[in-house]
Amino acid sequence: MSDSPAARVRRSRTPSVDVRRELLAAAEVVLVRDGPGALTVRAVAAEAGIAPMGVYNHLGGKDGLIEALLVKGFDRLRAAVEPGDEADFADRLMNAQLRYRAFALANPHFYAIMFENAVVHEHSSPAFAQHAVAAFAALVRNVELAAAAGVIVVHDPRVAAQQIWSAVHGAVTLELKGLVQVRDPAAVFQAMVSTMLRGLAAPDARR
Repeated sequence: MSDSPAARVRRSRTPSVDVRRELLAAAEVVLVRDGPGALTVRAVAAEAGIAPMGVYNHLGGKDGLIEALLVKGFDRLRAAVEPGDEADFADRLMNAQLRYRAFALANPHFYAIMFENAVVHEHSSPAFAQHAVAAFAALVRNVELAAAAGVIVVHDPRVAAQQIWSAVHGAVTLELKGLVQVRDPAAVFQAMVSTMLRGLAAPDARR
């Protein structure tokens, strides 16, 4: 499909970085409004008011578009779970898990493409992998800080972080799927995290 005259004029006047930014903003609109199944090159281009070829020129096609959205999603998740400034390091670790849940519930379609392969993404770049790993590293850092403060006892922070993530991700996924069988999912989630962290607590802090 050839570009329309208006699209050609627009791109000739718009810096490449701005076109890319507009396409990503449009992709997020389509994802949030219409769901992962609606993420097509044509739909995103139409939302952005840019010819479909622009997606290929600036993002490398659908794979590049999805990868850029995944990077954005993992960056937001990392920001959500980074250590806070709470004086109590146990509270920091707890609150990071509460923010994880809040992120997932506020961004269900992002969460679906990040963890459920809701849109097939065949090729990943090393740069994308770094963004995904950074989100997990933020959780590891929370564990390391809590261990250094003596509020939990762990032999390997990465192993403990993986255990925490497995439990939190499982609980959040059940909630997103509408499979939580209680009236107050938030209270049950917090109680689950409290129980899990109590198992890691220093002996004199357990109660």
